[in-house]
Amino acid sequence: MSATAAVEMPEISETGLTVKEVSQRIESGQSNAVKTSTSRSVKDIVRANVFTLFNGIIFVAMVMVLVTGSWRDAVFGFVIIINTGIGIFTELKAKRTLDKLSILVASDFLVRRDGEDVEVPHNEIVLGDLLWIRSGEQVPADGQIIQTWGLELDESMLTGESRTVRHKVGEQVYSGATAVSGMALVKVNAVGSHSYAATLTAQAKVYKKTVSDLNKGINTILKFMTFLVVPLCILLILSQIHTVGGWDAALSTGEWRQAVVSAVAGVVGMIPEGLVLLTSLNFAVAAMRLARHNTLVQELESVETLARVDALNLDKTGTITDGGIAFNQLIMLGSRWRELPAQPTEGGSFETLTEQAATQALYDCCNEEQPNGTGQAVLAGLKAQGYEPGQVESRVPFSSARKWSAVVKPILPPAGGDSRSESEGGRTEITPSHFAMTAPASGGETWYMGAPEVIISALDGDYSDVLQQVNDYANDGNRVLLVARSTTSLADTDNPQIDPQAKPVALVLCSEKIREDAEQTLAWFREQGVRCRVISGDNPVTVGAIARKVRLTGEHEPRFMDARELPEDVNELARVLENVDVLGRVLPNQKKAIVQALHTQNHVVAMTGDGVNDALAIKEADLGIAMGNAAPATKAVAQVVLVDSKFSHLPDVVARGRQVMANMERVASLFLVKTVYSTLISLGVVLTQIPYPYLPRHITYIGALTIGMPAFILALAPNTRRYIPGFLKRVVTFALPGGIATALSVLLTAWFLPGIMGWDVTKNVDLSALRATSAIILFLMGVFVLARVAQPLNSWRGILVAAFAAAGVIGAFIPFNANFFALILPTGTTLVATLIALGGSALIFVICLWLAPLVGKVSGKLLRQHGFNI
Repeated sequence: MSATAAVEMPEISETGLTVKEVSQRIESGQSNAVKTSTSRSVKDIVRANVFTLFNGIIFVAMVMVLVTGSWRDAVFGFVIIINTGIGIFTELKAKRTLDKLSILVASDFLVRRDGEDVEVPHNEIVLGDLLWIRSGEQVPADGQIIQTWGLELDESMLTGESRTVRHKVGEQVYSGATAVSGMALVKVNAVGSHSYAATLTAQAKVYKKTVSDLNKGINTILKFMTFLVVPLCILLILSQIHTVGGWDAALSTGEWRQAVVSAVAGVVGMIPEGLVLLTSLNFAVAAMRLARHNTLVQELESVETLARVDALNLDKTGTITDGGIAFNQLIMLGSRWRELPAQPTEGGSFETLTEQAATQALYDCCNEEQPNGTGQAVLAGLKAQGYEPGQVESRVPFSSARKWSAVVKPILPPAGGDSRSESEGGRTEITPSHFAMTAPASGGETWYMGAPEVIISALDGDYSDVLQQVNDYANDGNRVLLVARSTTSLADTDNPQIDPQAKPVALVLCSEKIREDAEQTLAWFREQGVRCRVISGDNPVTVGAIARKVRLTGEHEPRFMDARELPEDVNELARVLENVDVLGRVLPNQKKAIVQALHTQNHVVAMTGDGVNDALAIKEADLGIAMGNAAPATKAVAQVVLVDSKFSHLPDVVARGRQVMANMERVASLFLVKTVYSTLISLGVVLTQIPYPYLPRHITYIGALTIGMPAFILALAPNTRRYIPGFLKRVVTFALPGGIATALSVLLTAWFLPGIMGWDVTKNVDLSALRATSAIILFLMGVFVLARVAQPLNSWRGILVAAFAAAGVIGAFIPFNANFFALILPTGTTLVATLIALGGSALIFVICLWLAPLVGKVSGKLLRQHGFNI
């Protein structure tokens, strides 16, 4: 606790809590301190990334190979370290962001204790404290207003309502709001985790992993393979033991080691380990590319999610508009208060001088000590036109409760001449129009500025036509103020009232500043088939007008609705949303409910925003997007942050997501081909009790050149194809023909080539020759599959395929490489047999590709006949 505050505060009778009462409340846990904790510890993150199904299978296989002493066949295990490292790094980064999550700004606050005003840290405010809320401060705890000196709060971060709110005695204020003017004494009635801001924070801190359709598909493959891997591995070991003469012979000669290595070759081939790694790497590269465009990706999987988004909920303030207000123009209401034609004067036309007077009065009304956002916008606009402060005798500051302000100005003659005209007899004649510029010599004239409906309701006379004008301008998205003038001076500034004889003079049009890139960005989403909705806490008519300006729905008129009329039932809400483009007066919980309702219709939802009121909806959405100037809580729960707050970056993010999805679908087929042929070859080996036709190191070498490295390059290629549901089905359909063709080619070689060549596969030399031939066939089929995936080949893609094919052949001629990967070049009759086998393999590949569509059509027809929808 600091010493007595140096700032002089108003005299009040309340003494506040005593030091003893404060100590008791702190001991009982009734302070404003909030325990900081995340939903996942470092231990949990490491455990979740290390102990995965994928890592378990690969680790066990690697250990089995290492036990045999054949460490060269265990190099596939390095993928565990890389993939796990990427996952841990990503989630630790997300954890650090969540740990920093705080809606409230930590600073010292002024409280009343023991009859004195003292400053205390945020955490030392206790339940029952008398808290001073001063202009510029953020409300640190919930409380009820005891006394107020014109306190006006900006609650946009909590409610989404962009207008400031003037509070009265007895009203509740919530933590997270910011005082923009005035001051109040508040009795704290909710602190710490019970306060409004802390409640939102707790909900936002719940850890939610982004759902990746790509990862979901890969995990489905892994789960399916789990049912095959364990029994197949056991059967493979038994079959390989049988090929070397049984257990006794295997244990006595040490051939059991080779049997285990052969079994692992089948197991490793069935697991698309490279695909898991490539997915993580591709997400990371996409995130780095987006970072160069001031877009921060906080969860790598979210790069993919935007490719699937078909419903985009936009918060108006901070997304379509930049949160600022702009003064547009002042429109004179001449036809209302001028009954005769204007009389010209020496300094110019009467109407020009009247507009200058009204504009000057508007400037002086806004030129308060602490003008609100609208007042600041008007001042900025008029200063740019050359206006400066005028003479003001007295002032009534703007109040949200009154919704108007006023200034009393002395009567001055118009510049450049007198506003009076002389009659033929030399007598000065005042025309009916002159009352707008002149007043009795005594006192001054009063100018009012504020909400049109409030001022007009206090005036005598029928001004319905003025209200109609106001509504017309408001429906176009303008914030409309009215300037009125009275020829009398305000009698009582303590309890001010509008003079019923005042006359409306002009309308003031202001509007929210629309981002320059908003219309173009929305048009892009419209063309891409993404349904955009604007969800705001502001007036639905105003929001609808802004949506119209940015052409949210193109040529169609946007349909808007007041959120207070929305049904509470989620299913009914979903039906209503189908016919609504703009929602106003939306509460934070309603934003979350809207996202949930869209989910019931199987929409993939993205939510943008910048306020605390958006945090829950952003958390609930499939993809949360926060602006760079957003509240810390909002940025912490979002997966993507537009650092420079430019809405126009969203198409870049979507395009990058589509690139990831489209390219990863292409390369996933490469990896799945390996899974298919490895599974089929393993089944063939088990059923026919033959030695496994290749080694784990063979599959490592061939996979790197025909799958791994080419896939990484292909995954980074430009691709803006829209996401189409059914990723796994398309990948499997593509992979089956290539996988079956490869398995048949290798198995037919393993079954028939030893008999043709007279090889005894129980001997290591002949078995090595068979494995070398099988590896060559495997490599050729891998090149064929790569060529099919990389199509069209009349570009750099053809060069890519040729380069890796050449690299594989050249590698076999390098002694160290050939020795490490057990690559043997065939010679003599073996070469002839290998070439014949290669020709047969190519033919099998062509036949399988030709039969695949036919089989698909026939099977699809049969399934549909039996009631299956595919």
